[in-house]
Amino acid sequence: MTIDLGNVELVGARLRLRELRAGDLGVYQRIFTDPQLTRYMGTDSLGVQAAASSFEAAVGSRAESPRRKYTLAITASDADTMVGTIGLLVEDFGSNAMIGGLVVVPEGTLRAGGIEAGRLIAAFAFGPLGIHRVWAGHRQDHPVMDTVMSGVGLTPEARLRQLYRTQGRWRDVCTYAAVRPEWAATATPAERRILAMRPSAAKEHATAGR
Repeated sequence: MTIDLGNVELVGARLRLRELRAGDLGVYQRIFTDPQLTRYMGTDSLGVQAAASSFEAAVGSRAESPRRKYTLAITASDADTMVGTIGLLVEDFGSNAMIGGLVVVPEGTLRAGGIEAGRLIAAFAFGPLGIHRVWAGHRQDHPVMDTVMSGVGLTPEARLRQLYRTQGRWRDVCTYAAVRPEWAATATPAERRILAMRPSAAKEHATAGR
């Protein structure tokens, strides 16, 4: 089975990850302009226009060749309304990719969907993209993200002191990672289907170190 890396869609048991569409702008702006929803991110909340520019850049990354950045909408598996977002950045060195930008709106039915979203995008990195190591980080004082990281299948690695500054303070970040052979051994049937996918030949893609 193949997957178009310019039009990614990943389906799990409860949710689906898909490319951003023009109609998602309002939800995207709601997420990235809200100080509460962005309070643990690596940047402060954005203004409305800055969020719109960020959205356009995320949509535009689909046309890049090779593509290194994937910003995907989170929806229910049987619906199309965006209720969150998650991203994957393929790094320039080695065979690494970073998961980031995970936000699920609190009033949605997928409020606890962060673990499944993280596992779907990890399967995408390890499978079609051929990445060897996937990692992620969270602000040291996040109350629940260590549980999410564990659920995604990432192992604690390090604490990076004062990595970035938000809300007027320097923030420590805890990092986690998984490598393909170990993570694949824990994959669910839905995740194994994604692991088995290969990119369509028509689209150049970034698979650093494959």
